[in-house]
Amino acid sequence: MGNTIKAPLTIQGVGLHSGVETTVTLCPVIAGKGRYFQRVDLPKKPIIPADLTWVREAMLSTELGEPGATIRTVEHLLATLVALDIGDLRIEVNGPEVPLLDGSALSWLTAIARVGIRPQSKKKQGQPIVITTPLTCQIEDAFVAAFPCATTRFSYGVDYPYLPIGKQWYTWEPAQEKFATAIAPARTFGFADQIEKLRQAGLIKGGSLENALVCDKEKWLNPPLRFPDEPVRHKLLDLLGDLSLLGKIPQAHFVAYKASHKLHTQLAQKIADTYG
Repeated sequence: MGNTIKAPLTIQGVGLHSGVETTVTLCPVIAGKGRYFQRVDLPKKPIIPADLTWVREAMLSTELGEPGATIRTVEHLLATLVALDIGDLRIEVNGPEVPLLDGSALSWLTAIARVGIRPQSKKKQGQPIVITTPLTCQIEDAFVAAFPCATTRFSYGVDYPYLPIGKQWYTWEPAQEKFATAIAPARTFGFADQIEKLRQAGLIKGGSLENALVCDKEKWLNPPLRFPDEPVRHKLLDLLGDLSLLGKIPQAHFVAYKASHKLHTQLAQKIADTYG
């Protein structure tokens, strides 16, 4: 499927939703093994492939696994791996959630850059899917679509009733702008008036002003932003991570508006069903 890393690396941090501190160790593996998680804290150390068929839940983050062995909030790490063409990797985790770190993909990118990437045999790599007919998933006015395109391109739009964000659109072409500078630094974000409700629902227990941008109706509570349009860039990061569950990012123009992990993974499933 692609490259691996030159040496193991370990990162610790707190999970956004669980609030549990976990340790993640990325380990190089031989060509053809694919990207997969391993819950090293559980009996028999079950393996959870970073594959679409293992998606369990896509509410505010993407969760993979099966009853008794799940791993949550995988999207930022997986986006980094697919952007770097790291297709073979064992991801050992000693808990139920990948740590949020600073809310972006930057820490993963920096850590991987320190150990370096090792090219692998291209035998089993295969070619990316080329989208030849439009595919769309829609819920009310939110949608995500894949259109035929000569290159791979992403366009994302958001529209929030919060003055600091409002309406934002961003288009990213990996061939023109580096993931490391355009997408990876964009942090997750949330809204001050929703925090209590989400916590009561058992979510965002590990969220803080250190690992997420937070705004109220009028202003950001923890500026400065890394980009004026950081929220929409972060949504694009999430989309990239969810599409990585296909193995490789298809050649297409992906267009999303007010979308969610649920819609992202539905589109990925529709692509797999159409081109599988």
